Amino acid sequence: MAFYPLQIAGLVLGFLGMVGTLTTTLLPQWRVSAFIGSNIIVFERVWEGLWMNCVRQAKDKLQCKAYDSLLALPPALEASRALMCVAVALSVIALLVGICGMKKIRCTGSNRRAKAYLVGISGVLFILTGIFVLIPVCWMANTIIRDFYNPAVHVGQKRELGASLFVGWATTAVLIVGGALLCGFCCCNRKRPRHRYLAPGRHVPHARNPRPTVTVLSRTSTSYV
Repeated sequence: MAFYPLQIAGLVLGFLGMVGTLTTTLLPQWRVSAFIGSNIIVFERVWEGLWMNCVRQAKDKLQCKAYDSLLALPPALEASRALMCVAVALSVIALLVGICGMKKIRCTGSNRRAKAYLVGISGVLFILTGIFVLIPVCWMANTIIRDFYNPAVHVGQKRELGASLFVGWATTAVLIVGGALLCGFCCCNRKRPRHRYLAPGRHVPHARNPRPTVTVLSRTSTSYV
């Protein structure tokens, strides 16, 4: 395949996007404590993630605690959990489908058209994964910024954007670019002219000029008595 490097680049970016999706889901640094105004206590930092809260003091180790109850979580946090879990599952499926569409993999035989379709499906799944990652990340960032500038929220309850959000934005870009490369690979292979090759042992007779049909009129001898 002439566009094989395009497929490799798309799969590499898809793999990096899958790792970034898993990292964004597991890291607890979605919301971090903000030090503003009179809140200048820098001996303790609070991290809030999708699955746990972590507290780190000046001379103590990092202490993390998972959320006790699933039903007690805010609706936004529950929705973000669900979307990120779907994103992780989609990224794994997309990577497996893309690997099945590689040139050296024989799970689909030697049908190049079927392999191109598998690569295209993988690209679409990677793009969907990027969208699923982007939604909760932007949603959480909007909530943090809104509460930060809300005067009704106490200073000690205000949070800043954590590192997980920035990892999520970078992961979204990588996933969309990788998916676009794989979709482009599929489109380029579909537009290539396909040549038909005969199976070994079969020969198609060459068309020959038909010989003109000559009608011979035989003269019958008639005898007159």
